[in-house]
Amino acid sequence: MFINMMAILLFAPLLMMYLTWLERKLVARIQDRWGPNRVGPWGLLQPIADGIKMILKEDITPAAADRILHVMAPVMIVIPSLMMFTVIPFGRGMIGVDPNIGILFFISISALETMAVVMAGWASRSKYSLLGGMRSAAQVISYEVPLGLSLIPVIMMVGSLSTRMIAKAQSEFHGLNWFVIHPWGFLGFLIFMITGIAEVNRTPFDTPEGESELVAGYHTEYSGMKFALFQMAEFLSAFAISAMAATLFLGGFNGPVLPSWMWFMMKSLGLFFVLIWLRGTFPRFRIDQVMAFAWKFLLPLSLANIFIAAVDYYVPGIFGFALSWVLMLTCFFLVWAINSKEAPHPYSGQTIPAAQPR
Repeated sequence: MFINMMAILLFAPLLMMYLTWLERKLVARIQDRWGPNRVGPWGLLQPIADGIKMILKEDITPAAADRILHVMAPVMIVIPSLMMFTVIPFGRGMIGVDPNIGILFFISISALETMAVVMAGWASRSKYSLLGGMRSAAQVISYEVPLGLSLIPVIMMVGSLSTRMIAKAQSEFHGLNWFVIHPWGFLGFLIFMITGIAEVNRTPFDTPEGESELVAGYHTEYSGMKFALFQMAEFLSAFAISAMAATLFLGGFNGPVLPSWMWFMMKSLGLFFVLIWLRGTFPRFRIDQVMAFAWKFLLPLSLANIFIAAVDYYVPGIFGFALSWVLMLTCFFLVWAINSKEAPHPYSGQTIPAAQPR
């Protein structure tokens, strides 16, 4: 176990460095730019140069800030992002710890990051930071509910909360038994990915940072290595969400020919590529849109998905499989239709009065 923990502690910083490089390169190509290409071949040494720059930059603490909480927040946000890796099976026999409540541990630990975000917003004594922290708290509380409900069908089918057992249950027929092929698995996968993106404050759910509104949100007053720790936590949490989605719905480390760890990394990096693609494609949602999407769209769908999983489980054969697909599509379009007919935003269509001459 000690060796597994040390491997995670050594692997995580290296992973974070080159996830940042990958995102900068891919977003640059989406925007028709080159991205990092000066430091080393293809810019591969750029993360090292950025790390050295962060270490050398001046660490500024606002005079009015609560110094103890201001220092504790970036440390506290990194610890949960590292702990999430302990229950993720990177391959056969490659897991830090395998508790029988691995899923509950993952969800609980991921929610702890919000405490550090709120702490950073409060301790900075800045209105922008405080608003970013409060937004993050409201967003995580809202999206925790459909996130947890999206996992119930998987737990029902496997009968275990262990991440290793869930991955092992999808080992038959080299992918034909992946849960994402089932209607409840497909819908659960979509809900889990969307709520996971909102949990880690990634675009288009990055309202707690909101550069156009809040400067940089909860980490406005941070610089140097403290700012780097916030970035590290964001990228590690985003990869952890991708890795857990691959474990729960895409067969985890299962696959033919190649080593198990290689299959796992290919699936996880593929999902992380989707997160980068979304960042380079979608604009940021308004905070009222973010909250309404969680409670009015994702929550009803996640509740309906539990019923769909029960139908697929208790109605045997191809008839139950087809019936559950029909139910899933019906629920999806029904919830979509109900939400599309809602009243417009109270401020939509209003014109701003012209400025009066002095």
